[in-house]
Amino acid sequence: MRRWGYIALIVGIALVIGLVVFQGAGDVAAAVAAVSWGIAVVVLVRLVPIMLDGYVWRLLFLKEHRPSVLTALWARWIGESVNTLVPAFQVGGAVVRSRLMVMRGVPGRVAGASVVVDLTLSTITLLFFTLVGIGLLMAHHGESEIARAIGYCVAGGFVVVILLCVFQQRGLFGRIMGLAARFARGRAWDNAIGGAQALDEAVLDLYRHRWLLAGNAAGQLAAWTLGAAEVYAALYFMGYEISIADALLIESLILATRTAAFFVPGALGVQEGVMVLLGSMVGLGPEVALALSLVKRVRELVIGVPGLLAWQLAEGKNLLSRGGARRRAGDAQGPSPEPPAAAGPIVRGGRRAL
Repeated sequence: MRRWGYIALIVGIALVIGLVVFQGAGDVAAAVAAVSWGIAVVVLVRLVPIMLDGYVWRLLFLKEHRPSVLTALWARWIGESVNTLVPAFQVGGAVVRSRLMVMRGVPGRVAGASVVVDLTLSTITLLFFTLVGIGLLMAHHGESEIARAIGYCVAGGFVVVILLCVFQQRGLFGRIMGLAARFARGRAWDNAIGGAQALDEAVLDLYRHRWLLAGNAAGQLAAWTLGAAEVYAALYFMGYEISIADALLIESLILATRTAAFFVPGALGVQEGVMVLLGSMVGLGPEVALALSLVKRVRELVIGVPGLLAWQLAEGKNLLSRGGARRRAGDAQGPSPEPPAAAGPIVRGGRRAL
């Protein structure tokens, strides 16, 4: 599976290069360069929805296990970095978030349940946000083949999410994870969450707290919406002003595209092609649309590379602390007793008995 991820990554990079060359590398580079110091603003604007996502994810931990705000934001930032820069099919960030919470002392079943429910609500709110984009697209161009195709995909997405929710309510999600753990090498994930049944119970318990679910969903929908500010800011510094509605149209449908192209790391090439198509619908030239996508890529690197370094630092500290704990446990047990000396040969009547 990992091999296909790397193949998709290489193909995606080739598509990006091909699109840039086809549309005119000089024009695209000039549009990107026009952003100049505005890239700092784009990065700061993007950090707002990431922090909001982290804050509302924290709501899904019950009070006795709820991490601090800074811990939740830290884990959410690292999860975002993994999703955007690592070939992990858009689920690697969720696994890493859960692991980071376990490393900070949160029980595995609680961390796993919070991530499962957070991802479920994230998918639901993204589908609703995509519907907003479809509505804006139809307002621009009426009923089109593109809007109809995206609408079918959203309808299919809702069916999948409804089935997933039913499975979770019936405890099937934990069984699936248990099955995956049996096929994987070792049972590290199953042990981390305390067993499939423990995860099932934690997920069901979380679904009983409807106000927490509502708060998380509302926050995630707000975060999706605030993401359109990145599109608006990037184009503003390029010298192009678009309406808020157009920024929402681009952001919502690009997010839907990235989700649908989960098998391509970072949706490389796919995002760029769709960006050119959407840009033409709101009056942006192909070189400007490509530049907008590349500015998003630069932002991903600025936020993501430090996030990956922070992840490796956390893993390194955890490894060292576990090694130190093992040494201290060994010292507490004291030195191993010396094995008894081997008995000498038995002598009978002056002769050695064999």
